[in-house]
Amino acid sequence: MAADLPDLSYDDVLRAAEVVARELPATPLQSHPLLDAAVGAEVLVKHEHVLPTGSFKVRGGVHLASTLTDAEQQHGLVTCSTGNHAQSVAYGARLAGVRAAIVMPSTAPAVKQDAVAALGAEVVVRGETLGEAGAAARELAARSGATFVCPTDPRIVLGHATAYLELFRQAADLPVPLAAVLVPIGSGTGAAGACLVRDALAPGTRVVGVQSAAAPAGWRSWRSGTIETAPATTRASGLATTTGYPLPQGILRGSLDDFVLVDDDVIDEAARLLATRAHTLAEGAGAAALAGLLSPGRSGRSGPVAVVCTGANASAEEIARLGAASPAA
Repeated sequence: MAADLPDLSYDDVLRAAEVVARELPATPLQSHPLLDAAVGAEVLVKHEHVLPTGSFKVRGGVHLASTLTDAEQQHGLVTCSTGNHAQSVAYGARLAGVRAAIVMPSTAPAVKQDAVAALGAEVVVRGETLGEAGAAARELAARSGATFVCPTDPRIVLGHATAYLELFRQAADLPVPLAAVLVPIGSGTGAAGACLVRDALAPGTRVVGVQSAAAPAGWRSWRSGTIETAPATTRASGLATTTGYPLPQGILRGSLDDFVLVDDDVIDEAARLLATRAHTLAEGAGAAALAGLLSPGRSGRSGPVAVVCTGANASAEEIARLGAASPAA
């Protein structure tokens, strides 16, 4: 990885948490007995989907809003996203009173495009993949003088890490320590944040990343130690990244305990279980952590396991697909 990457620390996460806590409530870490019975393990769900934009990523936008430079406040922000990061930056921009343009691929669900516009940001649709949208976003930023906000901007990563600071603090009250925390990986910011906090607070707990096998760029990058690209054909839009990202990969390589690829059908099954056994409607990315627990050779059988429901912005197509194959009650 590049030697000039910022060196993020646990103390940085603590400072970000002070900012985020002034704007956002803590989210529950909750057990669901029916889910335990269905999975065959003691599972605690971190319900990040209850935050204002329906996703943990709003934490990044809130932290970003508190750290904008004079130039960013004057010229505004540009970013690219399939949806949840887009809403995060739009939310943060509204909080700070600055302009934001969000470049989204044509494959981004309409409900997420509408949500970004409702927050007051300009939605610009370019390309069919996140990679193509990202290139268009950088061009737009260069032309307009706005700042391009990478989905792995250090300020974003630190905001996301506050979810795991909450999680590990909540888990400290458990009678038995967490065996593992499973985290969905798109760009890898959440998993990187989980590692930063785990290393400081619970070094005995494993952090396991979960990614769709139909969008394996992050997994490939972690295994090879170099930034790799891969096609993203997953149905889970929040996981549809086409490249690894240097900053989170630099953290994950030294701290992530395991990285699991899961099929989209397993993600759908995990979403059904969350809906029918945990009163939780999750989008694909939000169900991916539980899908990792359903995969062969799953981790964490020796103790309680936390899975992070990172988002609830399911499209109408996702909801219809889950309902069509819903198991009998």
